[in-house]
Amino acid sequence: MRLSALLRRARFSAPSSSLISNFNALNRAFINRVSIRRQCRSYKPMASSMSSSPNTNKDVSEVSEQLGIITAPYGSWKSPITADFVTAASKRLGGTAVDGNGRLIWLESRPYESGRGVLVKESEKPGDEPGDITPKEFSVRNMTQEYGGGAFAVAGDFVVFSNYKDQRLYKQSLSSDSPPQALTPDYGGPSVSYADGVFDSRFNRLITIQEDGRQSSLNPITTIASVELDGKDINEPKVLVGGNDFYAFPRVDPKGERIAWIEWGHPNMPWDKSELWVGYLSENGEVYKRVRVAGGDPKLVESPTEPKWSAQGELFFITDRQSGFWNLYKWFEANDEVAPLYSLNAEFSRPLWFFGTSSYEFLKNSVGRNIIVCTYRQHGRSYLGVLDEAQSSLSLLDIPFTDINNIALGRDCIYVEGSTALDPSSIAKVTLNERILEIAHFTIIWSSSPDILKFMSYFSLPEFIEFPTEVPGQTAFAYFYPPTNPIYQASQDEKPPLLLRSHGGPTAETRGILNPSIQYWTSRGWGYVDVNYGGSTGYGREYRERLLRQWGIVDVNDCCSCARFLVNSGKVDGERLCITGGSAGGYTTLAALAFRDTFKAGASLYGIADLSLLRADTHKFESHYIDNLVGNERDYFERAPINFVDKFSCPIILFQGLEDKVVLPNQSRKIYHALKDKGLPVALVEYEGEQHGFRKAENIKFTLEQQMMFFARLVGRFQVADDINPIKIENFD
Repeated sequence: MRLSALLRRARFSAPSSSLISNFNALNRAFINRVSIRRQCRSYKPMASSMSSSPNTNKDVSEVSEQLGIITAPYGSWKSPITADFVTAASKRLGGTAVDGNGRLIWLESRPYESGRGVLVKESEKPGDEPGDITPKEFSVRNMTQEYGGGAFAVAGDFVVFSNYKDQRLYKQSLSSDSPPQALTPDYGGPSVSYADGVFDSRFNRLITIQEDGRQSSLNPITTIASVELDGKDINEPKVLVGGNDFYAFPRVDPKGERIAWIEWGHPNMPWDKSELWVGYLSENGEVYKRVRVAGGDPKLVESPTEPKWSAQGELFFITDRQSGFWNLYKWFEANDEVAPLYSLNAEFSRPLWFFGTSSYEFLKNSVGRNIIVCTYRQHGRSYLGVLDEAQSSLSLLDIPFTDINNIALGRDCIYVEGSTALDPSSIAKVTLNERILEIAHFTIIWSSSPDILKFMSYFSLPEFIEFPTEVPGQTAFAYFYPPTNPIYQASQDEKPPLLLRSHGGPTAETRGILNPSIQYWTSRGWGYVDVNYGGSTGYGREYRERLLRQWGIVDVNDCCSCARFLVNSGKVDGERLCITGGSAGGYTTLAALAFRDTFKAGASLYGIADLSLLRADTHKFESHYIDNLVGNERDYFERAPINFVDKFSCPIILFQGLEDKVVLPNQSRKIYHALKDKGLPVALVEYEGEQHGFRKAENIKFTLEQQMMFFARLVGRFQVADDINPIKIENFD
């Protein structure tokens, strides 16, 4: 049996524990096999060996001919990983929950349905197809804080969800075909949105984050509110907690007597400084008393997150006090003290861009003896572990995933969202043995792209690299993906072009996972590097705060340093360096092209050109964000690429959604007209109906293909193998 088939069997059957333990060995064997093949293709003898072995190139050519490998320029290779395939493989996961029968419910966004959000239920029998829950006329998605998340909640045999078009909450039965029933008022438009809801069985209500933009869409009022579930009358939600700028994670204890939540205010973002509160509920369901659990000590800078109550009514949460790493803590209510459960220089949570994060669950509950399954990130990868509160011990579980997002507790199992360098975004059903220390069964029940595994021989495996920054003794991190195609090789004297991606946020993290968009480039002969510049998450607060007052400097320097590192390492062609990024990554792209001469061309996706304009026009959640990242008014001017058009010297292509409320379309238009007037090659693509990030299949495809064509025509020195009609480039065509 072929090794790739063995890998697929290990991944997609219901394996025994022995098969799971063999997964990593199979994985290593596959990597070794690909590595040997790559060495045959990319071997370049040293100068000394060339002088002593004149037949080396002939030998390599003979080996290549025997393997049936075609020699062609980098970038011109044919690949079955097409833009159409990438688009079809771009389903997004929007959260998971478990119904009263123990079956998983998940939310997936479908590009081929114009980005419609659909709730799907796990099949009753293994092997059967899962079933859609959401009626065709509905789309499950919320716009709270623009990025949304936590758009649905499940209890027993019903689900409550946010509908995208009107942002109202609807209740739908999971056991009948009755249509969804509205729970919140119709305000004549999507002016009020809801997120991160939890059920309060004591008062038969949903407690949720409410964002009310009826008075001001730029400065909506955020509160914690309750929504009645009986459905007899549609009443105005009742505000329980308010007064601060932002709220998240409302969580009710098992008896319905207390509610925990996270709150923060301008100019802080939730990862800068936030507070954890507990409110006590009266007999009529109102909060009559409040206690601040964490975030109130002026001597400690911390950002608590993810509060959860155990079945015994004990409060747990995650915070980054003292060590600077998000670790698990517990609140001792009797003496109002908190203590860590287990200390580790690793991140047990991630920044609150989206609602609904779930990084840990309780496997067993008893007072003072909670067994917790949790995920954390350390040194560029994720781990799954079991934390024993009584013993203060953490035992790792041998799971195939190297990247993990959320965890949901099922009936005698856990559901884990994750991926690897060989697997796309997936959901696995994981059963532990009786001792809860080993995995007994691991089964993939959902994949964003199950068909992509047939192209495994084309996969470029990420190399986790640590490179020097411009600060002496300091390093940053990235994932480098070398060109990989089983059919093609380049000539011995050619190095590949490089596409460097600067991630958005900027307080975010890129991860070394199977991303079809990246494989689109590498399978055609491009090198690709995804950079976690200083300011990225996943490496603790100190690393995260490298970007404070330094946005447009540290990120730009790190991206340029990474590109030079790869050039000096002999991995890529220094004359064909390109850069791309979306949102904040688009700003880094434009700043790198304006203020440095490292890159030869760039692509900005809904990127920022004018920092002052962003501050004036952006939505409430990020309206003070860049004050901490930029600094004073002079910095706002000097780091804005739009103010230094004379410094641009290379081609740029821009992509923009016309309904974007985070980075308004006038940002892309300003830079486009300025570069056009200067005489530089430039193109602008605008999409009707798209917001901050593209969700429609045709637009995802077009963006990918036109970036490829733009770089090939202006920088690449090769012909693209795909049949793509290029758009007009001003000052070039």
